[in-house]
Amino acid sequence: MSMPSLDPDLLKAFVVVADQRSFTRAAVMLNRTQSAVSMQIKRLEARLDVELFNRTKATVDLSAAGERLLGYARRILALNEEAVGRMAERKIEGVVRLGVMDDYGIFIVPPLLASFLAGYPRIHVEMETGLTSSMPARLGEAYDLVIAMHPAGRGEGEFLRREQAVWAAGPSQAVEAQEPLPVALYPQGCLFRKWAIEALDSAKRPWRLAFVSHSLAAVESVAAQGLAVTVVKAGTFPSKLRPLSDRDGMPRLPAADICLHRAANLSPAGALLADHLRTSISKRPDEVSLSRARDSVARVT
Repeated sequence: MSMPSLDPDLLKAFVVVADQRSFTRAAVMLNRTQSAVSMQIKRLEARLDVELFNRTKATVDLSAAGERLLGYARRILALNEEAVGRMAERKIEGVVRLGVMDDYGIFIVPPLLASFLAGYPRIHVEMETGLTSSMPARLGEAYDLVIAMHPAGRGEGEFLRREQAVWAAGPSQAVEAQEPLPVALYPQGCLFRKWAIEALDSAKRPWRLAFVSHSLAAVESVAAQGLAVTVVKAGTFPSKLRPLSDRDGMPRLPAADICLHRAANLSPAGALLADHLRTSISKRPDEVSLSRARDSVARVT
């Protein structure tokens, strides 16, 4: 014997009648005649071989069977709506311009883009990496979305994650006795450059700017060779470097907030990507970032 199927249109009529406790009011909400709504309920009752309502001239109340069905009906209708919406979303197309820091552009964002674009093949993402301090000001003009770094507790946009700034050096570089201390940093406008200089000056630690580059890979390579120390995020700490702490004579550094910025009048494609990045980065940090953070913290402590 085959199981009866549940028509979403019949279930919708049932839920509206149950909520309104009236066939007349339900008919108005469904933009149908009262007789048409009554016929839908009778068809559903015949399909399930139960009575869903206790009808009197004054009231329409759920029967015991109706009470049992109501929760299932709401869930079925919600899943139906979600499925239809997801199928419609897959047809959304457009170009989304994303600005992001170098390290996030290397370690964090690419796998998130891969999973996103697998579900939305008609959306194209153009990603630019670099210093993000000036990117939010160019939202709408050059970028649709920007993942930027701000001082902890002071960033605008949607908070995603807090990152600790960490001093880093080559595996065998001895930094305690180096005077002045060679540092490899990013150009002016980089928050980590500002923090590094302020921390060293406050600690009265002599230093010299040994290397400057927009390239994350170049700065890390110079540090890995023992030519200078640099500053990186704990969550994307490079495996070829070792973290430094106050035991190495290095002053403490602040933490940074990673925030998502959206352009005004964001397209549907941009909104979908923004929600995906926000959820993925803030609630489900990727294993690359987690493992690097654990390793760096373990080595510091």
